[in-house]
Amino acid sequence: MSNTKAENCNNSELRARLIAFYLPQFYPIPENDKWWGKGFTEWTNVAKAKPLFRGHYQPHVPADLGFYDLRVHETRIAQAQLAKEHGIEGFCYWHYWFGGGKRLLERPFNEVFKSGEPDFPFCLGWANESWSGVWHGCPDRVLINQTYPGTKDYERHFYKILPALTDERYITIDNKPIFIVYKPLNLPDSIQFTDLWRELACKSGLKDLYLIGITLNDQWSPIQDGFDASCFHNPGITFNKLKINAQIKTAHNMFKLFTNKLCKINKYFFSKPEIYNYRDYIEIALPNLPKPFDQYPCLVPNWDTTPRCGVSGKVLINSQPILFGKHLEDAIKQINNNIQEKRIIFIKSWNEWAEGNYLEPDCKFGDAYLKEIKKSIFC
Repeated sequence: MSNTKAENCNNSELRARLIAFYLPQFYPIPENDKWWGKGFTEWTNVAKAKPLFRGHYQPHVPADLGFYDLRVHETRIAQAQLAKEHGIEGFCYWHYWFGGGKRLLERPFNEVFKSGEPDFPFCLGWANESWSGVWHGCPDRVLINQTYPGTKDYERHFYKILPALTDERYITIDNKPIFIVYKPLNLPDSIQFTDLWRELACKSGLKDLYLIGITLNDQWSPIQDGFDASCFHNPGITFNKLKINAQIKTAHNMFKLFTNKLCKINKYFFSKPEIYNYRDYIEIALPNLPKPFDQYPCLVPNWDTTPRCGVSGKVLINSQPILFGKHLEDAIKQINNNIQEKRIIFIKSWNEWAEGNYLEPDCKFGDAYLKEIKKSIFC
């Protein structure tokens, strides 16, 4: 069995293969300077966040790694060491290819690849969606469009990442490099894309690719669209099932009874984001397995998009490390009957600080979430 081409840790001692999504937007780029102001990074939103209701945990302040810059080599080394020590197999770096060769935020991964450090497993996930101002209160503002110019562009895209796919650190299943597509249904012709990439992979000396599509529909069959497996789009797939908190439901009832106080009630209740309880969330966050194809769960340790969206955001309240540990245990039970290579659990995310979902230590919980992983993942 070969989980990665480089044995960076003894995976035979691990109960599951944990892959954490990794956001590269922690260094300035010219495009963000133009759109949001000089020096903008995700930390800009994180640092300015404020509590929006009683008990709201904001701002989230990083601890061990600080407000880092991903252009710094030592930061990337420290992240990998921290992840490895606690049983995470590797990072899935978000990769941005907008069509026509246009890329953004590629520097951190390029430096990881070219330098050979950190010596820590990785794979790539194509975040194939347009960027808009939705995260910053400007939903109608399109910053850059995701385009699909055709097969020539697919081919150009493949050969651009081919060196990474053949790297000794690249995460594989059955010696097939894993490649993730964030929105597979956005592809104009997914079969055309997957067939072409598989053909190019074989021509380049690879056994094949192992293609995973992220889905908001737990009934989506990846096989019919040319993929090998699906991964649940959490928390989105679960938020669609949860009822909004009792306070807002009460507000709707109050509107019916006290129409003369409508304005005051609206101001009080609807100046808040949508609020969900983490304990309720984890009870329904893992759709039933198995299906007649490979499916992988996706866990979130927490969620709070108010640093980006303000009162338009969504918040999970009362997340605790011990509850995340329970969530992880439930996921491990789900994939326990898979062969070892397919005992994969994705975690969203390693460092999505402006969405409140991260594993890196913060000033409130320290490394407690990572300790829950370490406690659960080692046999």
